[in-house]
Amino acid sequence: MTLAKWLPLLLVACSSRSGCAGATPPAETKLVAAREGANPALPGLGAGDPRLTTELRAALASKGEGYAPRTRHLNPDGSPKYTNRLILQSSPYLLQHAHNPVNWYAWGDEAFARAREQGKPVLLSVGYSTCHWCHVMEHESFEDEEVAKFINQHFIAIKVDREERPDVDDVYMAAVQLLTGGGGWPMTVAMTSDKKPFFGGTYFPARDGDRGATKGFLTILKELAAEYEQSRSTVVQRASELSRRLQADAAPAPAQGVPGPELIAQAAQSLSRTFDSKWGGFGRAPKFPRPVTLELLLRYQRRTGDTRSLDMVVKTLDAMARGGIYDHVGGGFHRYATDARWLIPHFEKMLYDNAQLVPVYLSAYQITGREDFRAVAVETLDYVRREMTSPEGAFYSATDADSRAPSGHNEEGWFFTWTPAELELAAGPELGATVGALYGVTRAGNFEGRSILHLARPLPDVANELGMPATRLREQITAAKALLYEARRQRPAPIRDDKLLTSWNGLMIAAFARGALVLGKAEYRDSAERAAAFILRELRAPDGQLLRSFRGERSTLLGYLDDYAFLIQSLLDLFETSSDPAWLEQARALQATLDRLYWDEAAGGYFMTSGGHEALLTRDKPSYDGAEPAGNSVAIMNLLRLAELTAEASYRKRAEQALSAFAGELRRSPTASPLMLSALEAYLDTPREVIIVVPESRSQAAPLLAAFQQSYLPNRFLVVATEGEALNRLTKLLPSLEGKHTLGRRATAFVCERGLCERPTSDPATLTKQLQKVVPLAAPGIE
Repeated sequence: MTLAKWLPLLLVACSSRSGCAGATPPAETKLVAAREGANPALPGLGAGDPRLTTELRAALASKGEGYAPRTRHLNPDGSPKYTNRLILQSSPYLLQHAHNPVNWYAWGDEAFARAREQGKPVLLSVGYSTCHWCHVMEHESFEDEEVAKFINQHFIAIKVDREERPDVDDVYMAAVQLLTGGGGWPMTVAMTSDKKPFFGGTYFPARDGDRGATKGFLTILKELAAEYEQSRSTVVQRASELSRRLQADAAPAPAQGVPGPELIAQAAQSLSRTFDSKWGGFGRAPKFPRPVTLELLLRYQRRTGDTRSLDMVVKTLDAMARGGIYDHVGGGFHRYATDARWLIPHFEKMLYDNAQLVPVYLSAYQITGREDFRAVAVETLDYVRREMTSPEGAFYSATDADSRAPSGHNEEGWFFTWTPAELELAAGPELGATVGALYGVTRAGNFEGRSILHLARPLPDVANELGMPATRLREQITAAKALLYEARRQRPAPIRDDKLLTSWNGLMIAAFARGALVLGKAEYRDSAERAAAFILRELRAPDGQLLRSFRGERSTLLGYLDDYAFLIQSLLDLFETSSDPAWLEQARALQATLDRLYWDEAAGGYFMTSGGHEALLTRDKPSYDGAEPAGNSVAIMNLLRLAELTAEASYRKRAEQALSAFAGELRRSPTASPLMLSALEAYLDTPREVIIVVPESRSQAAPLLAAFQQSYLPNRFLVVATEGEALNRLTKLLPSLEGKHTLGRRATAFVCERGLCERPTSDPATLTKQLQKVVPLAAPGIE
């Protein structure tokens, strides 16, 4: 039966406001109705309001005939047994839960008003669409009718997509960390109707004894509900005390002045102590790629000549590229490795990880000349162009870890893993055996009876064992990987989160712009420009403010600090790549909005939210550079770049104020904010102005650009200008271009430091020498 045919059976209309409490519907009728605050088809709830019934019915109908309800609770005709308010949302994560038997609300006034009216606590669950353990908890608890019935009767349940509402996530993650000493997703919080938390945790097995847990989620819920009912004043007092602690922790610290280079050295030394010299990376398993840490070490080695820093970066990048965390068939990186050797990943792929890793691999390629680092960057960008780009040119958010296996069940990693028989079927006996030898595919496997591809041994060693030249083996592997990719395309693919986030698009636009600049690939610049144009066109409010997300239609959520900071960064990168002044003008306009609406005039630094956002328990100023960089770290770097480009002192002054505002946090824990330390390193450097003037077209700059592309020079700006009107327009924006022109009608490079220029040159070798000059960082090396 098609969706259109079974929709009339899903809902029954009630003729009065009182709903259908006294009616007994025919057995074949499927109720998806709700009164104010309740859906009568959900366990534990009563009659409903026909107005919401109609709304839910229309939302379900709008999904189309191909819609597959994500639930195990299906009627014989394939229709979902349950539907809740999340069917009205656009977030892929929220829609995953739209057919749970839980009476979910999205975050908003309606849910908290209902909690106040009914005297119930609020149960908040926060996650994201590609979170493996979020899926596990959904299957074990939120799809369980007994658990759902208890939640529906005793709580107002709210589901939040942390990627759409990072402000909500940050506030309550801080609460969970205060309560438990740790955090993660799924995040579970119980709070009062005025949004004050009194309990927090992460994943909970459903029942006592499950997965070795002494106390299961259902027992915890019963205890929380009983305490709230019997000792509410005590619970409220505890929630108020916790909220005061959160507010005190979030209160701005007094400015302490811009720190010195010793903090950068301290961070490098601390990282050295936790470095895994055998497998690369820092600390023990699980291991996460943290590109901002690697970028800091590259900057540090450039300024100090410290070989230990470079060795740590190279070892880590090499181990990641060889390990199972890298997708050797399709390109791109999985989220993190569960083991120390980077072999076994959680298989979700996040846009922000890949966007940040590309520039680090490109930097390492510039420093070492290693072609395999270049290849990783190319394969990752090509993966994003091929699989993660929307028809409009913007970039999707993520893909799931789980996929449908031949068993009919969703299994983590099945899409990405192989058996020897599958290799032989896809590539033939000879190539299949060659791939298996190089990538460690065995009959026993290394992951649930299957094999994660990884470079188990150096390619020359395998070539020697197979009796062929290394160049021949590389050719065979290239051919085989194309066959494996086509075979893998026939498998059910992991679900893709196709929402378009402004901030993550900013990171990936920057990666493509950097790839275009370093590798000279015009197609990468085209990808960056298409995505940037889409964001600037579609993710703007009528007053010019940025919006957070796009999926089918514009979000109503205003942008956050990271949306502005990451997009401004990408526009500055696009300006360097193309020398089109429009990108610089857009970056300056967005920076002006950020300064006006997000800047802390009293203490310095940027708040996560503007003054127009919903007021939460705290208004945070993020500084922790984790899986995603802190918006303040990127914003400070943007200010320094704008200061050099425009010669406007106000930008640099604001960067100083921000560095001073976070000085206390940097001193307490330097490794918590490696990108902010990179911004400090840039502040303490004398940036280079690299200006190339050509007589007629940018192509004439190719030999000089090649010298630039081969030089690791993080603190600089690059402009390629054509003599005539284009140069005149740029000069109005960039005073440093004044008086620059070609010598002898040949492409001419000027390398300057705040207006003081070296001898102009048309010789790439001379330009290389000028670019390689370094102002030492006055800080000790790593012992």
